[in-house]
Amino acid sequence: MRRPVALRLQAALGTLALAAAAGVVLTMPETASAAAGGATGYATQNGGTTGGAGGQTVRATTGTAIHQALCGRADSSTPIVIEVEGTINHGNTSKVSGDSCNTAADKIELKQVSNITIVGVGGGAVFDQLGIHIRESSNIIIQNVTVRNVKKSGSPTSNGGDAIGMESDVRNVWVDHSTLEASGGESEGYDGLFDMKDNTQYVTLSYSVLRNSGRGGLIGSSESDRSNGYVTFHHNLYENIDSRAPLLRGGVAHMYNNHYVSLNKSGINSRAGAKAKVDNNYFEDSKDVLGTFYTDEAGSWQVSGNIFDNVTWSEPGGDNNPAGPDPQSNTTVSIPYSYTLDDASCVPSVVSGTAGANKGLKVSDGSCTPQSPDPTDPTDPDPTDPDPTDPPSGTNLSIGAGSDGSSKASGTSYGNVRDGDLGTYWSPAGTTGSVSVKWSSARTVGKINIREAAGSEGTVGSYRVLNHDTGAVLASGSGAGVIAFSPVSLEKITFEITGASGTPKVAEFETYAG
Repeated sequence: MRRPVALRLQAALGTLALAAAAGVVLTMPETASAAAGGATGYATQNGGTTGGAGGQTVRATTGTAIHQALCGRADSSTPIVIEVEGTINHGNTSKVSGDSCNTAADKIELKQVSNITIVGVGGGAVFDQLGIHIRESSNIIIQNVTVRNVKKSGSPTSNGGDAIGMESDVRNVWVDHSTLEASGGESEGYDGLFDMKDNTQYVTLSYSVLRNSGRGGLIGSSESDRSNGYVTFHHNLYENIDSRAPLLRGGVAHMYNNHYVSLNKSGINSRAGAKAKVDNNYFEDSKDVLGTFYTDEAGSWQVSGNIFDNVTWSEPGGDNNPAGPDPQSNTTVSIPYSYTLDDASCVPSVVSGTAGANKGLKVSDGSCTPQSPDPTDPTDPDPTDPDPTDPPSGTNLSIGAGSDGSSKASGTSYGNVRDGDLGTYWSPAGTTGSVSVKWSSARTVGKINIREAAGSEGTVGSYRVLNHDTGAVLASGSGAGVIAFSPVSLEKITFEITGASGTPKVAEFETYAG
């Protein structure tokens, strides 16, 4: 029997409020942290993959705004983090010109650039019928995005039909916690979900979902394109894919802890001298999940710890060389990075709880239990943050201060968040809104404590903490409690709730020097 695959969607990533005009890029003066947890797999090699870490953070709600952010940098290698929310499509994506970019109107173009992070925030980032093209570029992170229904034929077309495509001397790309999907195969106008060509190396695809496509992806565009490789695939869900999960021509790839469901024709296709290390994966309700297919130029594989659940195998012959029904290693592959394997038996549940966009960036540590993001998550800029249940010590600077906000529900008051009384509270007029604490002269603040009223604990979802004087984002994340950040001198600090499971009730907005 086929096992159900639960795709639980839970928004837990730090968010930004909508810009007043759609597509406006909001420049934030703070520096950005690396993406959650840091790169894994082969993306850690060749100097590592950090994306836009250390650069400016900007916000975009259109494809044009993404291109504007690229073109507005000092040069093509200036680090930048582009936080994206909303639907990016042909209607809001145009070419932008500049010395630090080389963009196009029919795709998100990362061409001849480096040191870039594109991360989905808030309600999610959906690239609808619009692919992401990486060419002659390096040090790129794409995280928490959905790319869907990109076509190479029909209308509209984009990126040669690839959801994410890399080609021509690409180095160090990490795609993480993303959802790549189509609505059919080549006859319906779609091509690959995750393609690498023409000397693309040091790539990791992690905690992502690839589904409903004729082609999962390839490494090498032809039997002679063998300059690609050093690619890691881990904790991904491949579901309802005809073939290419992936197709590997030359080079080395490492596949571990992936869940493969309904590979309809073939799966990992190692050919043309390629080597695949295949560890602790779970293959289910599929056909010919590993081998060399559709060519007489063989590849090889090293296998360990995999589970084959209702997998069928074709007879070998001609250009068809399946590894089963009892897959055995026919090569050895040395892996240069450290990694921890989940047992294959728990891969379906671990991948279900971690893989895909808008899943809270949860990961696995080998314990078969999804874990919250590492403290290097950009939503938590201070890895020394205390437990949210542990109140900070020192003087609560909010007592005796002023307060205001964006809205308040009937019967509540802004002043209730600074009166030291847990029995009173402020609520926004809806489920989202902001409340501020302010002083007549600057105070140094490095930590706040958001206390929810009794009975409403856990209602606060995603938030931002703002330096109201400058607009800088001091912290973002989800859930009330203690929030620490680099101490800053300011006259007004704002706690902005951008997502909640009901009407929040903030009893106290405490502020501390940190």
